[in-house]
Amino acid sequence: MTAMADRKSQSNRNRPSRRSRQGRKRSAMVFQKKNYVLLIIGLVMIIGGYVIMRMDNQVDGFISLYIAPVLILGGYLEIIWAILWRPKATSSQQAESA
Repeated sequence: MTAMADRKSQSNRNRPSRRSRQGRKRSAMVFQKKNYVLLIIGLVMIIGGYVIMRMDNQVDGFISLYIAPVLILGGYLEIIWAILWRPKATSSQQAESA
C-alpha cells in the first residue's frame, strides 16, 4: 500500500501544477482612472448638496427643499454609475478571452 502511495506522490511531483500550465494571468485593477473621477464627482455632489441644504436656514426654502435633495440624489446615482462603469472591450481583448 505504501508503494502505491509513493508512486502517486512521485507522479504528482513530476506533473506541472495547474497554475504553471495555464500561465499566470496578469491581474488588472478593478477601477480605472475614469471610475475614480466619476466617484470623486459624485462625492463632491453629495457634499455640496448637504452644504447647500444647511446654508439655507429656511425650513420651507426653495433651495433646501428642491435643489439640495436633487443634487444629493444625483451624487448617489453618480457613485453607482462610477462603480458599475466598465470600458468597452476592444477586439484584441475579445480575442484573448475567447
